[in-house]
Amino acid sequence: MRVSIPSSVRSILFTLLVSAVSAAPTWAQSVAATPEVEAQIELFSAWMEGQLEIRGLPGIAVGVVSGDDLVWAHGFGHADVDADRHMESDTRFRMASHSKLFTATAIMQLREDGRIRLDDPVTDYLPWFTYQTASPDDPPVTIEQLLTHSSGLPREAGSHWTDFDFPTTDEVRALMQDRAAPFSPEVRWKYSNLAFTIAGMVIEEISGMSWADYLQQNIFDPLGMGASTVDQPDPMMATGYGRRMPDGSRQVFPFVDARGMAAATGLTSNVEDMARFVSAQFREGARGGDQLLSTASLREMHRVRMLETTWTRGQGIGFSVQRRDGTLYVGHGGGYPGYTTNTTIQLDSEVGVIVLTNTNDSNPAQIAQQLMETVGHAVAEATAVQPDVAAWDPAWERFAGVYRSRGGETRVLVMNERLVSMNPWSTSIGEPTYLEPIGDGTFRMIAPTGGGAVGEVVRFVEEDGVVVRMVTGDSYSVRVR
Repeated sequence: MRVSIPSSVRSILFTLLVSAVSAAPTWAQSVAATPEVEAQIELFSAWMEGQLEIRGLPGIAVGVVSGDDLVWAHGFGHADVDADRHMESDTRFRMASHSKLFTATAIMQLREDGRIRLDDPVTDYLPWFTYQTASPDDPPVTIEQLLTHSSGLPREAGSHWTDFDFPTTDEVRALMQDRAAPFSPEVRWKYSNLAFTIAGMVIEEISGMSWADYLQQNIFDPLGMGASTVDQPDPMMATGYGRRMPDGSRQVFPFVDARGMAAATGLTSNVEDMARFVSAQFREGARGGDQLLSTASLREMHRVRMLETTWTRGQGIGFSVQRRDGTLYVGHGGGYPGYTTNTTIQLDSEVGVIVLTNTNDSNPAQIAQQLMETVGHAVAEATAVQPDVAAWDPAWERFAGVYRSRGGETRVLVMNERLVSMNPWSTSIGEPTYLEPIGDGTFRMIAPTGGGAVGEVVRFVEEDGVVVRMVTGDSYSVRVR
């Protein structure tokens, strides 16, 4: 079980951990030193080195987070090839669309302050926000629709990805009236940098601060993210390279200022700072210190609000959400001239992986998946807290039997020293429902779906030493045999 560390000292401990200035072994170092984690680090590193060689990638920085700790970080290849500057875990990158996570966090902070509602129309804060709607009877776009890519707005605000000439805030405001929405709000998931640009303007309007200053005061400083900035050249930044051309060459990209679209794509950060942000997603309690948001707000951000039309992935508030091999992940990716990035977080195990690259053809999402499936999974197993399960009591076998109600019949069986219930009249066996002991002869219903009384208490009524009834939540059934 992890030890709870006061928020006032977390950032200091985190810095000591990453820089390794403490002579005593840390919890994170001990996790990284477990045999299986070490083996998976070696396996992933060998694969990563091969990828750099065969694909001619300049460099990659990766990190694995567990709870409040960065348990492993490493740089592969070069931050600058010509200068022979090697990639390090503190090398900085243009984070691109990771910026959206910070914009969404800022909106949720303002919401907790009572200064905004998610269902507020954008025009409540930006009266000039008009555009050509997809349908004449479209409702106004809301704050939540900006943050969930369900506004129907165009993806961009001009040709800035081609000419690298991003518009200023004033230019975005001026061009809005000529923008035409391809879809009405809530029709489908449609990614939009323009939508998050508008969300950033809402933050500035409410707070009276620039987006960059708001982040510095309300996110960077509380988390100790000293390496993170907005649209500022940085000597510690990796050089950005374009995709590999047929002759093997790569274009070197200049520094590109996102200007008025910073809230969508202007962030600069590194593995160590992003690890701090990932750790903030696992914390519980009221907002304060390095607890950026309350538990309730974090749950809202991580929950699916809008599904892609293929139903293969969804969108939370800022966070992308996907289910892979039965496991749910949240996170975000990013692409900028010379940089592609990905952060993938598994909330249940409190493990996250960060992949930052200084080229446009590295496919960081695929690398992040490999990192999660090797080192990430090993860390999750090494840090897993085994639940306290009551020992099997042979006396519980008396609860096995058939119970009848107006709705049908339920069969309770003993399977491997566990009580399970199932519907014997169902056309298929399906997954049994477990009755988890919680004390005093009562149980909790554990089921994969929420249609029944999942999570509620199950108890058995006895008369003269004979089980006569099973009470599930607020309903009951009578034992017939």
